[in-house]
Amino acid sequence: MTRPLEGILVLDLGHIYQAPYAGFLMAMAGATVIKIEPPTGEPLRRRAMVAGGSVPMAMLNSNKRGLSLDLKNPQGREVFLRLVDRADVVIENFSPGAMDRLGLGHEALLKRNPRIIYAAGSGYGQTGPDKDRLAMDLTVQAAVGVMHTTGFPDGPPTKAGPTVCDFLGGTHLYGAIMTALFARERAGKGGFVEVAMQDASYSTLASAIGMHFGGMLKKDVPPRTGNSHAGMAMAPYNVYPASDGWIAIIVVTEGHWDRLLGAMGEQALIGDERFRTNPDRVKHMAEVDRLVTAWTSRHTRAELEALTRQHGVPAAPVRTLEEVLEDPGMHERGMLRWVDHPEVGRVVLPATPLRIEGAPPPEFEPSPFLNQHEAEVLGDLLGMQEAEREAVRAAGGLGPRFNAQ
Repeated sequence: MTRPLEGILVLDLGHIYQAPYAGFLMAMAGATVIKIEPPTGEPLRRRAMVAGGSVPMAMLNSNKRGLSLDLKNPQGREVFLRLVDRADVVIENFSPGAMDRLGLGHEALLKRNPRIIYAAGSGYGQTGPDKDRLAMDLTVQAAVGVMHTTGFPDGPPTKAGPTVCDFLGGTHLYGAIMTALFARERAGKGGFVEVAMQDASYSTLASAIGMHFGGMLKKDVPPRTGNSHAGMAMAPYNVYPASDGWIAIIVVTEGHWDRLLGAMGEQALIGDERFRTNPDRVKHMAEVDRLVTAWTSRHTRAELEALTRQHGVPAAPVRTLEEVLEDPGMHERGMLRWVDHPEVGRVVLPATPLRIEGAPPPEFEPSPFLNQHEAEVLGDLLGMQEAEREAVRAAGGLGPRFNAQ
């Protein structure tokens, strides 16, 4: 059996999270992904806390080959262009126009290799009035409305805890690349694809936008709703205290509500006019939350999880990061695994969330050291002898020689 993307060569110029995650998904699907960094390493590597590497760097660059080139150097650019001649995909998430200024933008690369897929990630897009605005996950969360709709009504706008916009951008960039590769199979030529983090994050506001246009409030910006439903369309929908932490409970259907009442031992409330439908329960949300809280606070998270599972109620304990890292289901499915990583030590690293029937699971290779695979990539792929590589290095186009010791 072969993995779906075996034979596809990807040049991954990405940094931090967005583009590297797209490259990671391709590597896990079997593509040969060459992680190309400047001689000083990409910013995520420079963020290192231990032993010259960082855990996020290790997470996002498993199964990639490491190469260091200075694309601002003429000889470094020439080596890169020789790789472009053989590549199927180039991925980058530099500021819009940065690659054009180097003479390496999508038009130049497609002219050189018409079958290549050039994929650009950005914060606000390659065109439009905001294209030059500096973009980080926090600023995109602010710009797209994620922060305004996160938090409690009496508190300030709040960022989402995880890095949501970067990874939404990376996931959509992977989708754009795969769509373009499929189109290439039909048309025989490559093309340019781009994904803006802001665009990829907009649809997460669906519930809040629904409330905005649904007539439930004035036509102003939707408020922050804390842990309640962003569209104020369901109740109970909240995080409730347990005797040893918290549990999230959501009722989508009237059947869920009746089953929750059964789990709570409150069957007498089944059919009560105050709580019969979601709109009724939303109208009496404070009372609903008091009822649920009185029940959950008497039980542990484990007891509540067992009761809600038994009665078919959507719920989950709010787990700590340490508990998630040890999740038995994710380890059994191979999504998480303990790894003795050569740079960051013993850590939990993810595999790909994409499961394709018939494809063998990816064999894990740790993220590369800076320029680790220079000899393999430039020697085996381009036929560059060591003397030629050293000449490029002396001219400043190639990163530091990797020392396995």
